[in-house]
Amino acid sequence: MPGQSGEAVQVLVARVYREQSRRILATLIRLLGDFDLAEEALHEAFFVAVERWQKDGVPDNPRAWLVSVGRFKAIDALRRRARFAASQAALVSQLEHLEQHDWDGEDVQDDRLRLIFTCCHPALAADAQVPLTLREICDLSTEEIARAFLVSPATIAQRIVRAKAKIRDAGIPYQVPTLDELPERLDSVLRVIYLVFNEGYSASMGAELTREDLTREAIRLGRLLLELLPEAEVLGLLALMLLHESRRGARLSSTGELILLDEQDRSLWQRALMDEGCALVERGLRSGRGGAYCLQAAIAAVHAEAPSAEQTDWPQIVGLYEVLLRLQPSPVIELNRAVALAKRDGPAAGLEQVEAILQRGDLQDYHLIHAARADFCRQLGRVEAARESYQRALALTRQAPERRFLEARLAQLVSSSA
Repeated sequence: MPGQSGEAVQVLVARVYREQSRRILATLIRLLGDFDLAEEALHEAFFVAVERWQKDGVPDNPRAWLVSVGRFKAIDALRRRARFAASQAALVSQLEHLEQHDWDGEDVQDDRLRLIFTCCHPALAADAQVPLTLREICDLSTEEIARAFLVSPATIAQRIVRAKAKIRDAGIPYQVPTLDELPERLDSVLRVIYLVFNEGYSASMGAELTREDLTREAIRLGRLLLELLPEAEVLGLLALMLLHESRRGARLSSTGELILLDEQDRSLWQRALMDEGCALVERGLRSGRGGAYCLQAAIAAVHAEAPSAEQTDWPQIVGLYEVLLRLQPSPVIELNRAVALAKRDGPAAGLEQVEAILQRGDLQDYHLIHAARADFCRQLGRVEAARESYQRALALTRQAPERRFLEARLAQLVSSSA
């Protein structure tokens, strides 16, 4: 409605950007056929919205309005460029295509799944597919993506730029693959969706431990993918995300402090999500075609089914991790197995495995392995070694609740040894 204050409109526009900008961007990329042009158009549209919505009122369908304004802004920008670069045939052709294909504002479909498959096209370098998708679908910064991949922001930025250029120059289609093509394209898409979920479930940096918008988005995309391709690993991934998400509300105290799995109030776990996740795990495992995601979901299901931390079936979890390691060797999976082994056989068994990983040179910059080593050493009474590992973990942690948790552990260690 007209007459809203400038401040109220700015708050509203910020909320629409936070909730809808990735969907709007995906549609603009489909309509414009150009990542960079679509991103410019997106920001132009939101800039216009701040002024126009204050004067004319908020439109009934803000997303359609923003897509329409962004499209017209992009066409205007191309017209200006064409006047000064008439010799550039590609630019003129792009403008003609946009002008000839009108858009009535009704076709505001959800294009994010289409965009994921474009970003994960096999013609793109494997190490660029996931960063590009995280950037375009989830609006993660290069710093956040770099943190997830344990590489520099400059490296991530270069990968994204090269991937965009490849999509443009090779004319990679902006579409969901045919059913025949889907299986070979699936691994990259599953990896992307899971990384989106992980960033939401345990943010790589910042004041908040979780980002519900990202976990919700990843689960929504997982459901879309399951409708499109009901394969065992899609079932497994969706189950894994649902089972983790069921525990999210119990991971923080009322004051925002991190609560470990063993100490969580299980009455706060969302039973509906747990039941759905466990049912999906069973479907995936029964198919006989389950892989790494089904196994990880099975591990999460064992936790979900335990009435209490003390009644957790740790031998089964260790066994599942051993199968997972054979299927997908990884130092992170080794670390998770070491934690399960410590629960089954004691901290010395876990510490031995962690030391072996570190001695190989793996996970040196991964804060969780140093936190695990510190915890094992603390339980074994090796105070100095525990202190050094807690300090190393703290130096590598950028997530505020995790930092406070480690600082508290370190303070407890110092006071107990005083």
